[in-house]
Amino acid sequence: MNNMIKSPISEYLPPQAIEIEEAILGAIMIDSNSIIKVKSILKPESFYKQAHQKLYKSILELSSRDEQIDILTVTEELKRQGDLESVGGPYYVSQLTSRVASAVHIEFHARIVVQKFIQRELIRMSAEAQTMAYDDSLDVLDLLSKVQGDISNLIEDNIKKESPQFHQLIDQTLDQISEAGKRDDGICGVPSDFIALDRVTSGFQNSELIVIGGRPSMGKTAFVLTMVRNMAVDHKIPVAVFSLGMKDDKLVKRILSSESELGSEKLRSGNLESFEEEILSSRVEELKKAPIYIDDIADIDIKTLEIDCFRKKAKLNIECIVIDGIELIRSRGTYYGNQKDKLVEISKDLKRLAMKLNIPIVITSSLERGVEQRTGEAKSPMLVDLDSAYSLDVYADLILLLNRPDRYGITEDAEGNSLIGIADVFIAKHSNGACGEIQLRYRNQLARFTDLEGEISYSFGRESLEDVKTFSSSMNHPPKDYDSNFDDTPPF
Repeated sequence: MNNMIKSPISEYLPPQAIEIEEAILGAIMIDSNSIIKVKSILKPESFYKQAHQKLYKSILELSSRDEQIDILTVTEELKRQGDLESVGGPYYVSQLTSRVASAVHIEFHARIVVQKFIQRELIRMSAEAQTMAYDDSLDVLDLLSKVQGDISNLIEDNIKKESPQFHQLIDQTLDQISEAGKRDDGICGVPSDFIALDRVTSGFQNSELIVIGGRPSMGKTAFVLTMVRNMAVDHKIPVAVFSLGMKDDKLVKRILSSESELGSEKLRSGNLESFEEEILSSRVEELKKAPIYIDDIADIDIKTLEIDCFRKKAKLNIECIVIDGIELIRSRGTYYGNQKDKLVEISKDLKRLAMKLNIPIVITSSLERGVEQRTGEAKSPMLVDLDSAYSLDVYADLILLLNRPDRYGITEDAEGNSLIGIADVFIAKHSNGACGEIQLRYRNQLARFTDLEGEISYSFGRESLEDVKTFSSSMNHPPKDYDSNFDDTPPF
């Protein structure tokens, strides 16, 4: 630490605006209603002078009790708190009102004080980061996370957007409705390209936390990869994928298998016929142009994940984030609670992240073993089967639970319709719409989900979710040209 660089900044006085601080305090005591304009902007620590911090704190206390704010009441409140003499006594308090004629410019003055406070905080944070950067015992990712978190908190606490007028919100909403109405598919968010699902959700909406739940081998990864492919290839939407349980080369092989319709075992072995090589080559060219960004991360904490998401949003203009395996994310710092408590913390952080970035975040989560102990149709997953049902139920906006009946040896429904290759998608929670069930087809060797609706002609009108469910249920029989080589029989 002997070689630490001395910053020339330390030779200057910290940024401050003492006279403006005095004008603000005086204006409030002249016009007590003016506190309404600044109390959402200023905090006691926003003031540079400690006496002014105490004065403003006493003013906030009077305001919280709906009492009159003037020279006398502020003096009495300071006396009650034992701070009157430390701020300069009654004379100093009375002199503040002579610094300003009215409160007309108080909001403008308040923002200058906040600006000076932010400058001081940035100087403090920079000095602290510089000191910590010389400490080799600290993990550099922890340091980056702390700096990013401090700056993010500084922005959130001090740079607040003006609250729009209600009529402005109505106009914005009407514009969104109008734009959605111009689209034939009615999609106003990020599309999954599963027709029945998008019909219900209108696409994944900005700031939403979407959970894909299911037991192992139900196809959670295949489901999200199919959606990622649809978003990036068909709609050119930039998507970031964080894989916590599978290497990036395996994910790419899955996508290649799905896109080329060449079995995964073919790609693993590399034993391709010449015509298969041509197919693969032609499909690869289109995939190369897709804005998909994959990170395989075997060990990551939520802080580092947040930093990476912010970076990708800024640099790559990501419009959707997919996190495969929420259970494998480490919580902030050292954690001594149980798994469910950890997931409560992480799901809350991910919801906040979706709000900050204003894009949808899709995560996969496992279901507990209890679902496998049920019999018959009771094997259908429920919200309570999620490992962190409580936290995800609270913080998630949309929860989809996957089930493939043939994985449990259930090959027919009650009407005798085939369930081989059928995947049930239960909409267990939908904050902005209906809940219910849709059905997709799962092509196991390609690890790909497709619409049942795509197998026959279907025209969308104003059908409800129940209409979609009834329609899907009528198509459990595979079509005549259905290639059984691509869909495994139950693995029993």
